[in-house]
Amino acid sequence: MPQRFVLAGGTVVAEDGVQSADVLIDSGRIEKVGRIHAAGDVRIVDVRGKIVIPGGVDVHTHMDTPFMGATTSDDHASGSRAAAVGGTTTYIDYAFQRPGERLPDVLAQWARRAEGRSAIDFSFHLAVTSPYPDLVADMALVVADGITSFKVFMAYKGLAMLDDAQLFSILTESSRLGATLCVHAENGHIIDVLADRMVRAGRTGPLGHLLSRPPETEVEAVNRGIVLANLADAPLYFVHLSTAGATAAVAEARAAGRPISGETCTHYLLLDEELYHTPGFEAAKYVVSPPLRGREHREALWRGLREDALGVVSSDHCPFCMSGQKTLGADDFRRIPNGAPGIEHRVPMLYGHGVRPGRLSLERFVEVVATEPARRFGLYPRKGVIRRGSDADLVVLDPDAASVVLAQTMTQNCDYTPFERWHVPGRVDEVYLRGKLVARRGRFVGRQDGGRFLARRPA
Repeated sequence: MPQRFVLAGGTVVAEDGVQSADVLIDSGRIEKVGRIHAAGDVRIVDVRGKIVIPGGVDVHTHMDTPFMGATTSDDHASGSRAAAVGGTTTYIDYAFQRPGERLPDVLAQWARRAEGRSAIDFSFHLAVTSPYPDLVADMALVVADGITSFKVFMAYKGLAMLDDAQLFSILTESSRLGATLCVHAENGHIIDVLADRMVRAGRTGPLGHLLSRPPETEVEAVNRGIVLANLADAPLYFVHLSTAGATAAVAEARAAGRPISGETCTHYLLLDEELYHTPGFEAAKYVVSPPLRGREHREALWRGLREDALGVVSSDHCPFCMSGQKTLGADDFRRIPNGAPGIEHRVPMLYGHGVRPGRLSLERFVEVVATEPARRFGLYPRKGVIRRGSDADLVVLDPDAASVVLAQTMTQNCDYTPFERWHVPGRVDEVYLRGKLVARRGRFVGRQDGGRFLARRPA
């Protein structure tokens, strides 16, 4: 394909709304959006009847990540291919510090895992799990290198959890640097007590995961995090929110003018806690943290997206196979690696089960899967938007087609999907990364080393 080409005649979801328009791409960038009379050296790609959106930006993934005795089954190679097939062209992965490691060394190690192996563009958040004396100076160093977000945990005691004093100190410093602090908000102390009670009572199966993490454990932690952020006069971003109470707390803080924001995930919007009652060990497929919730919580999350209490839908792609990985917790749910695959299905599921039933407008769908993630984490307007000068990361959706989710045909390197046999209205037809075709109708056709590391600005 020549460097200059036009996606012609599609329905384009751009910053100024939905319009019938052409998109001119030149040397990997968007040159023009509107009516384009192409010269003879410009190739025309007919997308009449299709919807053209910016490439998805997934800001919560875990590639090649050791956790709870296992390593996620997708590395940057397989996970990035799956992302491309599903309409995501940029992801931000969590790089985890181990005890004794300095943040610049963590960044270097995790960058080596992805460099030359990712098929799409990528960056990192740095998860601080073990504070040390020179942490503040090292935070400044990695921010200078383009890593403008950090993460802390309020759960997973003995593995990643920080106390409130540590959280407050990191929150204050990240704000001073202009960086964003992401928080996993669950009350780890209470969860551990409840989990111990479950096991002592003989409830060792996957249902114990749900019962030991009631909604209150998330809501309390979110409210505590907001209080700490107010004390520090700092912004805060809550990851993977799952409850009505947490959504309401974030909405209240935002209404008061506080710089609080949050995301939810595809599985919290679409899957129900009843899945934990699946007989046998099959329910381990759905052991994610926080756990899935009931209908009233899902409805609150959809409402929160529509009303801008929540601004981002991520995948929290954290795949562990049932065979040999999830089965580590066959006799004790506390040992089931927490996580599920999702990067491949985030964009199509949210279109098919968000836009098509009227839960989200087409414009809001694009905002939460692409534009706001890019804006929130220092990638906008290079990513997440169709406008002159932006990278030509584009997805062509066919609203008249459909697909069925099957583990045996998906690109994700996992032996199951939580959306097995779901019918999905609409189909991702073509995906472009910086003007180059990387996926077509469920097949990856790009270069395995086509992705680039993205240094980010403070949001």
